[in-house]
Amino acid sequence: MSTDVPRFDRRRLLGAAAAGAAAAPLLAGPADATAARTAAAPAPLGRGRAVTTGADRAADDGWSTLAGVRVGVITNPTGVLRNLRNIVDEMHESGEVEIAGVFGPEHGFRGTAQAGGSEGTFIDERTGLTVYDAYGADVAKMTEMFTTADVETVVFDIQDVGSRFYTYIWTMWTAMQAAVATDKRFVVLDRPNPVGGTARGPMMTAAYTSGVGAREIVQQHGMSVGELARFFDGEFLEEHAGGRLTHLDVVEVSGWRRKTLYADTGLDFVMPSPNMPTSDTALAYPGTCMFEGTNLSEGRGTTKPFELIGAPFVDHRWAARLEEADLPGVTFREAYFNPSVNKFAGEVCGGVQVTIQDRDRFDPVRTGVEMLVAAKALYPEFAWRQDSWDTARPFWIDKLTGSTRMRTQIDDGASGDDVEAAWRDELATFDATRRKYLIYR
Repeated sequence: MSTDVPRFDRRRLLGAAAAGAAAAPLLAGPADATAARTAAAPAPLGRGRAVTTGADRAADDGWSTLAGVRVGVITNPTGVLRNLRNIVDEMHESGEVEIAGVFGPEHGFRGTAQAGGSEGTFIDERTGLTVYDAYGADVAKMTEMFTTADVETVVFDIQDVGSRFYTYIWTMWTAMQAAVATDKRFVVLDRPNPVGGTARGPMMTAAYTSGVGAREIVQQHGMSVGELARFFDGEFLEEHAGGRLTHLDVVEVSGWRRKTLYADTGLDFVMPSPNMPTSDTALAYPGTCMFEGTNLSEGRGTTKPFELIGAPFVDHRWAARLEEADLPGVTFREAYFNPSVNKFAGEVCGGVQVTIQDRDRFDPVRTGVEMLVAAKALYPEFAWRQDSWDTARPFWIDKLTGSTRMRTQIDDGASGDDVEAAWRDELATFDATRRKYLIYR
């Protein structure tokens, strides 16, 4: 199979100029990042700036990039246009796109399933289309589904939240491998990274890869899904799929820059999953999701998941100690809550509410580390979650952080500074590697 870089359509959209930026190429391929950065006219920074998603740009162009082929769409409730209608519903009603099948990730295509669940394979009542269950599918299963549906082009359109342990990017990774196996074109309708373009945290190691971190990237990857697709194609597919994609196209976001957080895009935030209600939840998540790997509640079953953290044995001392740390951009309020589901359901938990005061200065991974260090030091009851189904790698925190290192450092009494210093070199190496795959300035 040829791995030559394909020729890409250079049509420009009139609507991009109205969005406050010169029209960039509709499709970006592996060699297009520099040209795209040069072609894009500067847009004013600031709140409320106009950002247009890849899906809206494709729709504004009459879905022409998907014309004449049978399309398999990987999406969920976040795959919406500016009118907040799902792209599958819009494509289907337009008559411009032949949809061969829809592929639902974790939580499902229509978003009805909780964490770790999916909707199964079913016929969608609204469209009559077959929705295939892609959550947890391996490459062989994904390949089988693409073949059964007779897909010619695979389209990915899901709002990621910028953290390695959010599973949608790994559904994309599996689909990319299946696309190599079946020689399918792969198209990403790109969306902004809601936590911006800064990479943070420790690297995943091969020994600890799983469904919450299938390949070696850092904890907060700092890329859009389109950029990640380019990274996966350039860094991993040759080794793990036997070749690269023959056609990888990214329909770019217009008007977005790397430092722009979701609150400043002017876009409506559609919940990517049941416990990701706001863009501030997404900002905290790369750090506070590490509490999934402990016996503290990460706030599931409350109205502030990943912002309320605690347990029945936690008291006022945790908030006081964290406030003394004077971490940038964040404050910690002593808080008490009673989760309705998940850990400690129906029990009163003491803990903290993480309040982001300055989004630009806040470092979620460092914040999460300081919270873990303090909780371990203060409470003898603190423990790391162990999973009986993986006796070789029983600690969930190791899968979240990428190795045993953070857990053993904290157990040995390391400071937050010590923990952060341990990943500094690998983060710098990753940051340098990813630069050639970046699209946005």
